[in-house]
Amino acid sequence: MSEERSLNFIEEIVEEDLAKGTHGGRVLTRFPPEPNGYLHIGHAKSICLNFGLAKKYDGQTNLRFDDTNPTKEETEYVDSIKEDVKWLGFNWASELYASDYFEQLYNFAVELIKKGLAYVDDSTSEEIAAQKGTPTEPGTPNQYRNRSVDENLILFAGMKAGKYQDGEKVLRAKIDLASPNMLLRDPLMYRIKHARHHRTGDAWCIYPMYDFAHGQSDALEEITHSICTLEFVPHRPLYDLFIKELEIFPSKQYEFARLNMTYTVMSKRKLMQLVTDNHVESWDDPRMPTISGLRRRGYTAASIREFCERIGVAKRDNMIDVSLLEFCIREDLNKTAWRRMAVLDPIKLIITNYPEGQTETLHGENNPEVEGGDGGRDIPFGNELWIEREDFMEEPPKKFFRLGVGLMARLKNAYIVKCEDFKKDADGNVTEIYCTYIPESKSGSDTSGVNVKGTIHWVSVPHAKTAEVRLYDRLFQVEDPSNEEGDFKEYLNPESLHVLPTAYIEPDLATAKPGKGYQFIRKGYFTLDKHSTADKLVFNRTVGLKDSWTKKS
Repeated sequence: MSEERSLNFIEEIVEEDLAKGTHGGRVLTRFPPEPNGYLHIGHAKSICLNFGLAKKYDGQTNLRFDDTNPTKEETEYVDSIKEDVKWLGFNWASELYASDYFEQLYNFAVELIKKGLAYVDDSTSEEIAAQKGTPTEPGTPNQYRNRSVDENLILFAGMKAGKYQDGEKVLRAKIDLASPNMLLRDPLMYRIKHARHHRTGDAWCIYPMYDFAHGQSDALEEITHSICTLEFVPHRPLYDLFIKELEIFPSKQYEFARLNMTYTVMSKRKLMQLVTDNHVESWDDPRMPTISGLRRRGYTAASIREFCERIGVAKRDNMIDVSLLEFCIREDLNKTAWRRMAVLDPIKLIITNYPEGQTETLHGENNPEVEGGDGGRDIPFGNELWIEREDFMEEPPKKFFRLGVGLMARLKNAYIVKCEDFKKDADGNVTEIYCTYIPESKSGSDTSGVNVKGTIHWVSVPHAKTAEVRLYDRLFQVEDPSNEEGDFKEYLNPESLHVLPTAYIEPDLATAKPGKGYQFIRKGYFTLDKHSTADKLVFNRTVGLKDSWTKKS
């Protein structure tokens, strides 16, 4: 956005810290994803915020993987996250992992045990939950809470050494079982998991909980501004408490509203269900809100950054209409996408007074929005063309400015034609239409004096390439599927994908590359799918030329 905007509340905090010289006038943020799935558009907001803050204030951002749950994390997700961050246009100062700190975190836990602030508990998870009480009733201590420091140290060392089974013991912080904040009622710090870790292998069988690992990891990296979403507000007292008791670098946590967007879901668990239950092809299915899915659909990094800029940084959760994201990609592609002609529902047009077998080379612009032009391409033209079936009507109504018997229209970049007749098959379907053309009406040098209101696109029959075209729409039929009764999957949109197996495209599109945006004239914005081959071209619709959803709804 070109216009000046006021500072958001996190920028105000940063500027106040810089003015005071807090942390030596330094800004170091971090983006800390758990590698248990693919990043989605909500993560893009956090990425843009963390990296954008650092860039604005001449700081840096670390990419730190929160890999403390070995049963759910995979290298595949690590690689995809790195690809997404780079694609969005950001570079991290250091690539780090919570697992880098396992030894240090263990030592921090030992230190808290020695201070009498942590204990080993043999209770089951159900017993611990019951002993925590309710929001209106305090928790009740068990016999393990009074274990001596020495006993706790021995038991915790035994946990680390693999003497106990999963769930047999946990390490808990000793805080306040009567706290109104349930998270302060002796939260878990470590649990036993005999599972192979994607980086540390079998070196560890105890793993720190998020609330213990996160703040200490921030402190070890000397993060100045640890930015989280609003659900972590109740976790902040615990974040501050551990840092204070361990007397380590005083990182501070700040919370902002997460991104919620209409007609999709943002929960990794729900996105995983869509993949594993085969409701979508994969994590990067172009209907998914994942960054990789949006990229495959043809969204640009610039459009996503612009979207994140427009929605801003708020202190209250709200629902953002997906039409804003679609507006941002339309705005970007209008300026950058090459114009090409593609016929998605073909019917043959024959120009009866144009020499049969003759080919003429016409010129078309790449993008008329580019000042001074950006070159163009040659378009072959002959007497047999494919046009859209919807551009012809047997009995056209008034103000139909395309083709019907007796009506005239301009062929894009070519000539004015007049429809003279048409032919049907045995089932009554129109198979061919017959036209005459006005030789003096050539685009760019029209001397015919004939004016027409309609322009239609076309592709030369002998020169056309074939392609499969996938028309993607919104994944869900309702604005907030997570907030509806029953299973969220009941609200999937059955029309979210419509496959056109045989469309005809300009020959120039045979050299299309994934990631390059094209405007199929009059039809929408498209990109080549990454799984296309030379033998089978596949184009994905990124977005229509206009917002048709509101009208359709």
